[in-house]
Amino acid sequence: MNSENKHNDLQEILTQALEDLKNELGDKFDICKVNLAELERRTGISRSKLRTLKTNGFIVRPHGLTGKPSNNSKVIVGFTGVIDSLLAKGITNAAVAYEKVMEQGYTGSLSSIKSYIHDHKHLVPAKRQLVSPQGNRGRRYETEPGESYQMDWGFVNVETSYGKTYKIACFAMICHHCGQRYIEFFPNAKQENLFIGMIHAFIYMGIPKYVLTDNMKSVVIRRDSSGKPIWQKDYEIFMNNLGFETKLCKPRHPFTKGAVERLVRFVKENFLVGRIFNELTDLNYEALNWCNRQNRIYHRCVDCIPDEKHTSFCLKKAPLLEETIELSYYLCPERRISFDGFVTYEGRRFGVPYWYTEKICRVKREGYVLYIYDAKMTKTLTTHDITWSRHDSTCKDQYVTIQPEEIPSAPVKVQIYQVSPPEYNQGFLKFNFEEGLE
Repeated sequence: MNSENKHNDLQEILTQALEDLKNELGDKFDICKVNLAELERRTGISRSKLRTLKTNGFIVRPHGLTGKPSNNSKVIVGFTGVIDSLLAKGITNAAVAYEKVMEQGYTGSLSSIKSYIHDHKHLVPAKRQLVSPQGNRGRRYETEPGESYQMDWGFVNVETSYGKTYKIACFAMICHHCGQRYIEFFPNAKQENLFIGMIHAFIYMGIPKYVLTDNMKSVVIRRDSSGKPIWQKDYEIFMNNLGFETKLCKPRHPFTKGAVERLVRFVKENFLVGRIFNELTDLNYEALNWCNRQNRIYHRCVDCIPDEKHTSFCLKKAPLLEETIELSYYLCPERRISFDGFVTYEGRRFGVPYWYTEKICRVKREGYVLYIYDAKMTKTLTTHDITWSRHDSTCKDQYVTIQPEEIPSAPVKVQIYQVSPPEYNQGFLKFNFEEGLE
C-alpha cells in the first residue's frame, strides 16, 4: 500500500467520525469546538495529531518526508515484535521500550524507538470515554528542603508459573521538595511492614519534619468532633520515638499528595512493566537499583537532579536515621510460635528450636537470610536460608531427638525365664582336619 492510500484511509476515517458527531449533535455541532477526546476514542488518532489536523481544518496533508527512505527501519528490524506487544498493552513509554529491546540485543538509539512508536500509535487501544468536565482545578504548593515527605501504598498482581495470582504491596515515599524517591515491596500492607518501609526510607533519605499521607487504618483511627485525628496508638508511639509529625490529606482528594500518587503510577508504568522476578528479595534489590538510577538523572517536573539537590539542601534539615536498639524492635516484628514449633513470616513457616520455651519470638529478614530472635532481642535462636518455597523450613534442634519412655506405674509380678541359645553348628567344621591330632 503506498503513502497516498494511507492518507486517503486516514482522511476517510476522520471524515466518517466527524459526520457521525454531526449527526448526533445536530445544530450544536461546531467543527472548531469538536471534542478531541471523543474524536480520539472513535478514530484511535492521538490527541496531538488531532490538534495538528484541526489547525488544517481536519484535512490530512502528506508529510514533508513522505517518500524518503527511513534510516531507522533497518536498525529496528527484528525488535518490532517487542515494541508492538508493548503498544498493544497501552505502553507508549519510549524509555521502557528501549530497555526491553536493549535486553534483546538492540544497538540503535532511543530516537529510533520514539519514531517507531510515533508511527504506530494506531496499535494503542483507546484510552478513555467522553466524560463530563472536571470543574475547578487544584493549585500546586511548595515546601522547604527537608520539610515534607509523602508516602503511600501501591498494589500489583503477581502471576505465578503454576497459574495462580496473588497481590504484593509497594511502599513508596518521595521528598516533596526535590523528588528524591524510595520504594520497597512487601507481601502485604500491614502496619509492621509500614514501619519497616518508613525506617528504611528514613535511613535512605533522612527524617523530615512531617510526613503527608492519606487516612490509612494503620495510621489514624478516626477524627474527633473538631476534626483532629485520633492516631492509632502504635503509630503514635512510632512517631514520638523517631521524632517526626504526620499530616493527613483531605478524604477523597488525591491531589494533596500528588507527588507520591504520580510516583506509584510511574513505578507501575516504568519499573514494573514486563518485570519478571524469582523472589521478593530479588525484586527489592532491583527496586533499590532503580531508585538510585532515577535519583541520579534529571527530572523535568522538579527541574533538578534529585540526588544532588537532596544532598545539598534537604539532608541539612532532614538528617539520616541511624539504626539503634529501639529501631530493631520495629524491624523485627513479633511472631507467636505454633504448637508444632513454627513461626509464620511473609506467608512461609520457619522452625524454632525446641529448647526455646517462650511463646513469642521476633523475626527479621535481611537479604536471603531470616533471623529468629528471642522476645527481648538478647540472642539469636536460629537462622534460615530463604528459598520462598511453600514447604515448611525446619531448623536444627527443632524436635527432641530422645524419645519418651514409659515407666511401670505398679509392681511387676510376672516373671519369665531365658536360657542360653544353643551353639551354632557351622557346616565347615567337618573340614577341620587338625582336630584331635594333639
